[in-house]
Amino acid sequence: MTSQNRIKTLTQFIIERQSQYPQAKGALTRLLNDIATAAKIVNREINAAGLVDILGYEGSDNVQGEAQKKLDVYANEQFIQALKVGGECCAIASEENEKIISFQNEISEMGKYVVAIDPLDGSSNIEANVSIGTVFSIYRRKSDIGGGKLDDLLQPGVNMVAAGYIIYGSSTMLVYTTGKGVNGFTLDPSVGIFCLSHPDMKYPETSNIYSINEGNYIFFPEGVKQYIKYCQESDPKTLRPYTSRYIGSMVADFHRNLIKGGIFIYPGTTQQPNGKLRLLYECSPVAFLAEQAGGKASDGFNRIMEIEPRTLHQRAPLIIGPKAMVERVEAYMREHSPEAAPKV
Repeated sequence: MTSQNRIKTLTQFIIERQSQYPQAKGALTRLLNDIATAAKIVNREINAAGLVDILGYEGSDNVQGEAQKKLDVYANEQFIQALKVGGECCAIASEENEKIISFQNEISEMGKYVVAIDPLDGSSNIEANVSIGTVFSIYRRKSDIGGGKLDDLLQPGVNMVAAGYIIYGSSTMLVYTTGKGVNGFTLDPSVGIFCLSHPDMKYPETSNIYSINEGNYIFFPEGVKQYIKYCQESDPKTLRPYTSRYIGSMVADFHRNLIKGGIFIYPGTTQQPNGKLRLLYECSPVAFLAEQAGGKASDGFNRIMEIEPRTLHQRAPLIIGPKAMVERVEAYMREHSPEAAPKV
């Protein structure tokens, strides 16, 4: 962290960036601040979760058939409320809701943006006190004024105007991009302000971490199996064998690899050919961040950012990290699994 007289807050940073574009009206600035405000509230409840009756399951399932934890529901409600009241967002797609949430009020109907969000990624790790996160993507609406529509959200990542995540761990960080690099802000809990701590984030030039749930190895496509074997071979010139690190919270795995250098792989399997992660509010936003940090994101054959979503909760395999690492996995996939290439 910089010295006290040089600390730059998230709000200051966003306003400074906005001033570089005379055409900017401040709507995106306010929207990002709305997300940051909800994140602070969610962070407070996560930190207190062990002391109050908020851990455990809600008793219902989300649209994916996954049991909803109480914090999942709480986080979802907080982000929905913050974005609705803020007025810059006309609709939301959330992992926790089957359909889009279209805001039907005079303020939000004028909103220029739609938001796709996973309110609490990795919530299965809550009881184990492992880092969890929020991941979001922001698009300009395609429809005219009024409540947002499904087509406003079914856009490829290349249309994204901003994306980011909040990681709730030993410290709480908000990392985001608007297509002009990646910057990270750490929450100062004593004053409740996000301060710039990681400017212009880039993947390290050398990387030797791979992150994948090797317990599913038997179900992986042959190209991924071959890459894992490559990672485990001994070759000091290429820093191999690589170190295996897997948390099980996508945001936490992605964040660690962005800081330390490494690849995250969540492939399709024989049981789930399209993988488990959702394209719109998990894969696409981290793909935008990875590319802005000098990396690459692929489904094994195609650029994640170019995949056209057909449904709100569409799934996609994800291979993300430094370019060279991702391209090596793609080469193995093309060599060993050409018939498995998904149609974009």
